[in-house]
Amino acid sequence: MILSVASGKGGTGKTTIATSLALSLDNAQYVDCDVEEPNGHLFLRPDIERQQPVSIPVPRVDEAKCTHCGVCADICEFNALAVFPNVVMVFDNLCHGCGACTELCPEKAIHEVDHEIGVLEFGHAGELGFAHGILNLGEPMATPVIRRLKKEIPPDKTIVLDAPPGTSCPVVETVRTSDYGILVAEPTPFGLNDLQLAVGMLREVGVPHGVIINKSTLGD
Repeated sequence: MILSVASGKGGTGKTTIATSLALSLDNAQYVDCDVEEPNGHLFLRPDIERQQPVSIPVPRVDEAKCTHCGVCADICEFNALAVFPNVVMVFDNLCHGCGACTELCPEKAIHEVDHEIGVLEFGHAGELGFAHGILNLGEPMATPVIRRLKKEIPPDKTIVLDAPPGTSCPVVETVRTSDYGILVAEPTPFGLNDLQLAVGMLREVGVPHGVIINKSTLGD
């Protein structure tokens, strides 16, 4: 079973709930998918046993073959290539690694190289399995790291996914394959507003869910 713990905003106590839940379960694994700022390890203090780099393919242009026709720039939805009369510029931080430019270049002048964007770490906190991803400093795309991290989920354990805060693409990637989603909210006007956004997101991806109202003696 895969449980995801999410929140519409930061500071609700999501990681406190996620780590506590994981510790209370038998044969469980905690997976910190907040790869931009993972902090589950501060609660669990795991022993890290192995690391695995995460890379995405980015294009490189052979200027000797390139005719500067502009097809690659035209098909790139993320403006990762700019074609000028004498040179093609590639912006690695905008590339999503889809490979369309490589496949559709009429001169076959583009090949791909690996661009490392983060690292995965695996270990244990006592009997609890632990995994998290760490996005490299300055890299803008968390989703490929989360996707790779989830591929390492063991099928024979109960998984607790600690999602990033908010309702952005990294959150959707984290929760979309969950069997059940837990939303952690706080009883404030801002908390209610962001909870409504998070509920809408889970309904959109079709994940059944419930709500924990944390800090319930505070606010209104």
